Parts: sequence; C-alpha cells; structure tokens
Amino acid sequence: MPISLDKIPAGLVSLTKSAAVSLEKAGLAGQRAAVYLVLDRSRSMGPYYRDGSVQHLAEQILALSANLDDDGVVPTVFFDSDAYEPAEISLDAHRGRIGVLHREYGRMGSTNYAAAMDKVIDHYLDTGTDDPAFVVFQTDGSPDSRRAAEQTLCKAAALPLFWQFIGFGDDAFTFLRKLDDLAVPAKRVVDNAGFFPAGQRPADIPDGVLYDRLMEEFPEWLGTARAAGVLR
Repeated sequence: MPISLDKIPAGLVSLTKSAAVSLEKAGLAGQRAAVYLVLDRSRSMGPYYRDGSVQHLAEQILALSANLDDDGVVPTVFFDSDAYEPAEISLDAHRGRIGVLHREYGRMGSTNYAAAMDKVIDHYLDTGTDDPAFVVFQTDGSPDSRRAAEQTLCKAAALPLFWQFIGFGDDAFTFLRKLDDLAVPAKRVVDNAGFFPAGQRPADIPDGVLYDRLMEEFPEWLGTARAAGVLR
C-alpha cells in the first residue's frame, strides 16, 4: 500500500501527489514495486552534484517510491569506475543526503554501468521479494564497457527488474538509445528498459512531466513480463 500522506515529510508532499497523478494516468494506481535509484558520479557529473540536480532527482524518486512501496526507503547505488554498496535514501533521512554520500565516496572516476547494475541485481535477489522492481538509472554518458553493460541488461531481462535510464546533459546518448531498442527475443527475453534525456537543466523539468516520462514504458513491461513468466 502507498504510504499515507500524513506520514510524508512536508517538503515531499507535493512530489508524492504529483507522482500519484502520473501513476493513475498510467493505470498503475495500487501497483506495488520496489524502487531503486542508481546515480552516476563520474568526473563529468560534478556540476550536477554541486547545483542540487542529483539531490532533487533523489527526492523525486523517493516520492515516487512512497506511492509504490510502503517502507519509505529507496536503495541507492552510486557508481563511477566501480559501484558502491547500496545506501539508503529515506523519508526520515533525505535532506542533503546525496551530498553527504557523494563526499564520503571521495574521488570521482569513470563510468561502469555493469558494476552498478550487478549491485542492484544482487540487492534485489537478496530481498527475496516477488514484487517487481523499478530501477531509475541516471547517467550523463556512455559506459566504459558497452559490451558489459549490454550483456548485464540482457541477463537481467529474465528477472522482474525494469530499468529506466535518464540522461543528464547534452550527450547524444547513442548507446542508451541502443539499449532501449535491443531486439526481443534475439537479445533479451523481454524489453526491460526505457530511456529519456533530461537535458542540461534536469531539475527544471516539471515534476509531473518527469513522472509521466518515467511511466511511459513501465506499464507495458509489467504486461509483457507477466506474459513471459518473468513476473508472477
């Protein structure tokens, strides 16, 4: 069940309501899902940590999670040259949380999608849940190893995990567009990914627009994953 609005921190109430509207429009009112957040901290991401864009995204995803899950926590995986163990962004501890974690991880590195995806997969499997997972994967460029990222995404298609990629910045995101369009069933058992670019000022996207875009492909995946036996 969604978390009651009277338990939502005041600063997140508007976001939570906006997310609920988008879920209802997508036919997902009452849908349960574990929500994950994956954040790029490669060197080029520095400006987005400094200007609050990454913190804002985390709050938007936390509010989405409040509609889809009942624990008030979003497991969050940061990655650069490698991936870090999942941290928690929660209703009880979210203000400034991204900056605190980002500083703890120290020097920024390159861009290892596959390592981050493996952290999410391991965490999800360890929970033992039957609920689907909705993974918001933020990045500002292509991975160090395109082959490893593609192979990991295709492997994950057999699991009830949907990957919604969001691109920050002005990159052409050719590789992410390729991932979004990988062939089914030649490459993967179901289409388990979506992508949209958020531009150079991602925090300026209206909340309702962001949530609508997040929900563009997730409903279709739920249906195809059930039909393929990936999701109960």
